[in-house]
Amino acid sequence: MEAADMAWLLAAFAMVLLMFPGLAMLYGGMLNGRNVLNMMLMVLSSLAVTGVVYVVVGHGLVLGDSVGGLGLIGNPLDFSFYTDFMSDDEAGGTFWAAFYVLFAAISAALVASGAAGRMKFGSWLVFVALWVLVVYSPLAHWVFAFDNPEAGTVGGWMRNQLGFHDFAGGTAVHMNAGAAGLALAVVLGRRKAQAGRPHNLPLMMIGVGLLATGWMGFNGGTAGGANFLAQYVVLTTLLSLCGGMLGFIAIERIRDGHATMLGLGTGAIAGMVGITPVADVVGPVGAIMVGFLAAAAAAWAITWKRRHRIDDSLDVFAVHGIAGITGSLFATFFANPAAPGEMAGIVFGGAFSELGSELIAIAVTLGYSFGMTFAILWVMNKIRPIRVDEADEEAGLDRSVHAETAYDSRPF
Repeated sequence: MEAADMAWLLAAFAMVLLMFPGLAMLYGGMLNGRNVLNMMLMVLSSLAVTGVVYVVVGHGLVLGDSVGGLGLIGNPLDFSFYTDFMSDDEAGGTFWAAFYVLFAAISAALVASGAAGRMKFGSWLVFVALWVLVVYSPLAHWVFAFDNPEAGTVGGWMRNQLGFHDFAGGTAVHMNAGAAGLALAVVLGRRKAQAGRPHNLPLMMIGVGLLATGWMGFNGGTAGGANFLAQYVVLTTLLSLCGGMLGFIAIERIRDGHATMLGLGTGAIAGMVGITPVADVVGPVGAIMVGFLAAAAAAWAITWKRRHRIDDSLDVFAVHGIAGITGSLFATFFANPAAPGEMAGIVFGGAFSELGSELIAIAVTLGYSFGMTFAILWVMNKIRPIRVDEADEEAGLDRSVHAETAYDSRPF
């Protein structure tokens, strides 16, 4: 690999790493002041647990030769313990081994939305390990693992047999995390006392800024080097972020009569989620529309969730699941063949069969993620309750579980 390409990829890696403190600040700022540190610990510990699990067997499950050639799961013994990456293969294999750890870890961290303020920390650590193995790894194999006839290896069925297009993880990361967060919220049940508004919007907006920085590395690094594709997807990611901010505050203004900082930040995230699977196939105007529609759909989904009294505390299903679906479906109709991905949407003469492939991929992703996550949590809960005691929940998990407080001088 050329030195310039590796320099950009290493910079992108550092940017993606910022997503973890960014998500911790976003989620922490959106909660009440009694559970800030607990939520930050959940987010950051996801990276720790995932790193260990992924190095042992995860990379093989995701990118290894498909077991039995079925395209369902990779061979866990391939790349086991990362011994393959102790020497230079001149193709950047060692870099990708590290980059994919971050993909898996941020997916797990997003799921914490469904557990805010009511899950035992030890149970969370066990859950992350199981979820990465049982839920994330198969889904990632389906969309990230390519067939390699020269090496005689078979990749995932969704990418290679169904022909589903997912540039940087709309399914394995965002739709997956959204459905899993919803399952976690359903199993745990509602909080005893819910904060009406985030306790610290400035902290939340710092988190949004760090996430946006990381997203440029997330999508730009997926381009594989310092090339035109990297330039293009950074542009479309930025434009979708802008469209997302406008889309969410427009819905707020119509629905509630006022735009909010919370809505602006939420819209920015939803816009970037929407563009992630399609950043290489939509035009600049299309990118703005993806962001606007993804954020508008997320705003509707948040309202739907509240009506049904589902306590997905930080809206991962709406902002990541629904926005991810919106972006994928938009590209089915409006993918521009002039974009680097060279995919034609139905409006540009593409085949209607693409819509069928998208719908199958979306339905399977949501169904598998929700069902398997629910099953993992159900079994864990049968072995040992995963929800904290009512007294600990009422006191706040920062103090009752971690013996710390985020704000020593200010009561909440």
